Amino acid sequence: MFEEKRIPLAERMRPKSFDEFVGQEHIAKKSSLFRRAIESGTLGSAIFFGPPGTGKSTLANIIANLDNGIFKKLNAVSSGVADVKKIIEEARKDKSLFSRQTYLLLDECHRWSKSQTDSILPAVEDGTIILIGTTTENPYFSMTPAIVSRCKIFEFKPLEKKDIIKALKHAIVSENGLGKYKVEISDEALDHFAWVCGGDLRSALNALELAFLTTEKDKDGVVKITLEIAENCIQKKALSVDENKFYDLLSAFCKSIRGSDPDAGLFYCQRLIKAGCDPLVIARRLIAHSSEDIGMADSNALLLSNCALYTLKNIGLPEGLLALSHAIIYACTAEKSNSVYLAMEKAGEMAEKYADAQVPFHLRNHPSINDTKKAKYKYPHDFGGYVKQQYLPDEIKDERFYFPKQNGREKNIIVKK
Repeated sequence: MFEEKRIPLAERMRPKSFDEFVGQEHIAKKSSLFRRAIESGTLGSAIFFGPPGTGKSTLANIIANLDNGIFKKLNAVSSGVADVKKIIEEARKDKSLFSRQTYLLLDECHRWSKSQTDSILPAVEDGTIILIGTTTENPYFSMTPAIVSRCKIFEFKPLEKKDIIKALKHAIVSENGLGKYKVEISDEALDHFAWVCGGDLRSALNALELAFLTTEKDKDGVVKITLEIAENCIQKKALSVDENKFYDLLSAFCKSIRGSDPDAGLFYCQRLIKAGCDPLVIARRLIAHSSEDIGMADSNALLLSNCALYTLKNIGLPEGLLALSHAIIYACTAEKSNSVYLAMEKAGEMAEKYADAQVPFHLRNHPSINDTKKAKYKYPHDFGGYVKQQYLPDEIKDERFYFPKQNGREKNIIVKK
């Protein structure tokens, strides 16, 4: 029917410059370190990590285009050492003969093995290749330290609702998008696409394209996309409450957990679900409050809350709601303690205040074997499981962050100091 449908709308609308790029203001705004580094040609290799559809690959393309570089792309799942060596060899020729820089976009870079990573390290170090890795995983935990230490790390966040709506409106009027056709979309449909996609612009654009391709033109030749059509195309019912009411209900749910009222907790859970809320949102809030408001008084609440999330993801509805309700009742009736939250907050404040505090000598990974005057590490198991010694830095050696409360199992906890 349409020539454009051979190329997905999300791909056709991929920004070519910073002026077209939406979202990620903390990275891409004009005054940011990132923009200044790109414009001055000093960015070097980088790893972009964050949720899908947030602009990681798009920004990598923009960087390569700005520098008039050569853009190569590999997927870490399907590529091997031979692919890397071929690109490096070509990159050296292009740099020496034509003074053109090669950029390698590596999708799912956390999936690379150590041998694959080692094969590119020399080329990254000497600048033959500028590596732009993209991943949904935190590289500090999922990638080898060798490659992480040679790259700048940038975190991408889910796009805000206003950014999604802006991009959808642009896709409707753009010549690269649906601008050649008569398309009208209701504000309710736009809001629904932006709400349900969860900050994933690609998902929102795919839903918009499906709505356009499957909706018949009216007698005036106009494709009108309504809220009902939007619901069908993204397979999610719209919220029957406005945004303020939604957050009021979610707030009431959280406070019912904290207030130990299982009836209210169940009621607001069902109220949210009947209004169109994804049960996973409720389960995630329950997990957070199991640590914030119950914590060490009854750690089983955290386990049950995670089980509820797992059940919802793997069994779905309606059976998954049984596990969610089970966890809600347990969390409401459990003893309450906010000691975990208070300890975390105080430890965070002290970590910022004493950012330069030195690790005690006896706790270091490689203490000097020649310094006999320093205290030696005492292995607790040699002393029956516990031995008194200093763990905090000298500046805060007598500080305490965690104070057990007299609720539930926590009243039996003794912190040995």
